[in-house]
Amino acid sequence: MVCVEQPSAGERMNTHSEVVDRLRGAFQSGVTIPEEFRRTQLTMLRSMISDNEERILKALHQDLAKPKFEAILSEVEIVMNELHHAIANLSHWMKPDYVSKNLATKLDDCFVRREPLGVVLVIGPWNYPLQLLILPMVGAIAAGNCVIIKPSEVSFATECLIADLIPKYLPQDCYTVVRGGSEETKALLQNRFDHIFYTGSQTVARSIVQAASVHLTPVTLELGGKCPCLLYGRLNIVAAAHRLVWSKFFNAGQSCVAPDYVLCSTATRDALIPALKDVLESFYTTEPQKCPDVSRIVSLRHWTRLVELLGKTRGRIVLGGEHDQEDKYIAPTVVVDVAEDDALMAEEIFGPILPIITIESVEKSIAFVNRKEKPLALYVFSDESSVVKMVMENTSSGGFCSNDGIVHMTLPGLPFGGVGGSGWGNYHGRWGFETFSHRRACMLRGWALERLNGLRYPPYSEEKLKWLRWTTSAKNSCSMM
Repeated sequence: MVCVEQPSAGERMNTHSEVVDRLRGAFQSGVTIPEEFRRTQLTMLRSMISDNEERILKALHQDLAKPKFEAILSEVEIVMNELHHAIANLSHWMKPDYVSKNLATKLDDCFVRREPLGVVLVIGPWNYPLQLLILPMVGAIAAGNCVIIKPSEVSFATECLIADLIPKYLPQDCYTVVRGGSEETKALLQNRFDHIFYTGSQTVARSIVQAASVHLTPVTLELGGKCPCLLYGRLNIVAAAHRLVWSKFFNAGQSCVAPDYVLCSTATRDALIPALKDVLESFYTTEPQKCPDVSRIVSLRHWTRLVELLGKTRGRIVLGGEHDQEDKYIAPTVVVDVAEDDALMAEEIFGPILPIITIESVEKSIAFVNRKEKPLALYVFSDESSVVKMVMENTSSGGFCSNDGIVHMTLPGLPFGGVGGSGWGNYHGRWGFETFSHRRACMLRGWALERLNGLRYPPYSEEKLKWLRWTTSAKNSCSMM
């Protein structure tokens, strides 16, 4: 498969405008509205994944050296599960929600109707270039929208594959792929969309929001941040080490929900380090660079940023630290004696480097976390339910998980998204359908009870007001139906 050359800057504006106009015309025709059409597109998307699994795995290995095992779990199966869930629940999601009524509206039909927004734009990242592009697309299709998807140019092989496959399985008048880099994205954003869904960095998110504001376009942002992992109280240190290593170094740490740093007491740290060493060797052998289960950093630019962080840290590297520029390899690395103002704590690491900060009490660790921006995920490892409850009730984060990492985002029934600096809005399952739907308040009223309606007409009187307040009071609400 050969990727075609992208249009020049002068051609982009016309090309993008024409694409958006084409999709808007399709949406206004009503073709995407019927349930059967939505179900068919979701089924075709599912076929696209299953028919091309080997090509998908090959592209992901080219981009990130993703092991087959990790690629199937985090890219293929999570997308297939989302599609199965959406197809199975679509009819239920599309049904109107009837609401409680008062005496004045007793004979009316009052309900919330979900309606598609129109033409939406989904901009995907490079770290999970299939999952984080297709999952929001599933919600958008289920909700009845036309969709333009913009894969990341950094994960080039996957970008090319998606651009090749989508037109073969989905109608191009309703669903289109736009390729290119930052200039292409800027040009695309000059068009009016009905919703923009972006996954990536805070820096780019600011430019997305600024462009969207011109058209007052609503935006969903999935941004990440520094996700803390607190280890306190009684603890199965061996199990904790296994789960911590797996969730941190999965995809070479290039996960927005990976534990970014550990907070624990000195005693816990001293027990954790040898456990981490044993687990790292059991997972990736004593020569992890030769291990086929270790991913690579996506680009030389990102590799350089991570190596520079290791060079700037005042902490002490106790495990790993090796790196190879030609191979874009960085060994799974653990750093201790890290201060709050260390270079490793300045920004999301997004790589296979795990700082450990020692704070003797869980209360002080909670205060530490609350001084930072709210993270996309927060983890606590403890056998004591009181510790888990204390952390959960006294912190804020997009998601929360005890005694494991990452796995909470694999369940379609749970919303996935950030809060504050880690993101706006959420998706997965029903939550994605809701993100791409307008909840329209509907009241269907006939001509009955006109005498009762006369209470609100002039000339006004105290007697009319008394009766009107009584008929519209929430105390006199009727059943949902």
